[in-house]
Amino acid sequence: MKQLLVLLFLFITITNNAKTFYNKATEPVLHYITRVPKIKIAKPPLILLLHGVGSNENDLFSFADKLPDNFLVISARAPITLSAGSYAWYQVDFATGKPVINKEQAEESRKAIIKFISQLKDLESFDANQVYLCGFSQGAIMSYSVGLTKPDIVKGIAILSGRLLDEVKPVAVTNAQLKHLNVFIAHGTNDEVLNIKYAKDANAYLLSKGIKATYKEYEEGHNINNKELNDLINWLRN
Repeated sequence: MKQLLVLLFLFITITNNAKTFYNKATEPVLHYITRVPKIKIAKPPLILLLHGVGSNENDLFSFADKLPDNFLVISARAPITLSAGSYAWYQVDFATGKPVINKEQAEESRKAIIKFISQLKDLESFDANQVYLCGFSQGAIMSYSVGLTKPDIVKGIAILSGRLLDEVKPVAVTNAQLKHLNVFIAHGTNDEVLNIKYAKDANAYLLSKGIKATYKEYEEGHNINNKELNDLINWLRN
């Protein structure tokens, strides 16, 4: 009888532990970390954080606890390894003074984010109709790329110190399909990495597509200050 109980205990333990591992067939395409909602809610809205080039999933996650309590917060790691702890959505060359991107990598990352959002539906509990992307720099660029091509899977995008790739414009969906996409744009007027002109040009393009974005400028460089973070939080709440 004791042996039977021991075997039963081992079986239950192994079965429970197995739940902590992904099935290889459904393993997410991107590594990620989470902050669960601070209030009990069956299907919370989701905000997916996308870091900039050379960083990792812990970067934007540093302000995860300041985001609205009802949100499930997920921070994803870009798929291209540059060095230990340093990742990118695509490689970029600034040698000419202007960013020259690896177009194939940028497209593969766009597809990976779309697939990742789909996979999350089986891995986490959230409202699939309340998905927001929030990206900084290159992560903001990817947020534009996903939002303007797949607005059916995201309700809004928050663009922090980013730009809109010219390559995305020809494949952006119609104005009618974009009419429900919410956009928050925040950029530093002293940004020496991505000039404020990128934000102005993107905002003008969005207006041409029928999107009136929440547009904010700050006396900052290529970074996020407290005022910007507070504006982002208020945008998410509203």
